[in-house]
Parts: sequence; C-alpha cells; structure tokens
Amino acid sequence: MSWQAYVFFLALLCIFCLQKTFAEKDDAPGVIFVGLLVPFASFVIAVFAAVLQKLLQQAIEIKQENELTI
Repeated sequence: MSWQAYVFFLALLCIFCLQKTFAEKDDAPGVIFVGLLVPFASFVIAVFAAVLQKLLQQAIEIKQENELTI
C-alpha cells in the first residue's frame, strides 16, 4: 500500500507543476497552496503506512518469539 501512495504522490506532484503554470498566469497563490497540500498529505499518509507496517511486522516477530518461550 505504501508504494501506491508514493506513486500517487509523484503523480500529484506532476499535476502540481502543470497547475502552477496556470496559477501564475492568474496570480492565484491560493491555488498553489491547495496544489501543494494534496500531494504532501498523500506523502504523509504513505510514510505513516510504512511506519505502521514496520511496527506490525516487529510485533508479529516478538509474538512468535514469545510463543516459543516457556
């Protein structure tokens, strides 16, 4: 799931580049801010998902080790 979020982030970043050129013509700073907000929100979600995945893997490993302990 996290790699999909990274790909989504890159796609939105490319779209932002196009959006920036249109926003500069109209001098609209709000459009640029919203254009940055969406890609970086997806990046934060991707990082959070990767951290949760790593924590879950470690928890499963610890549980399996504890099951073997008497």
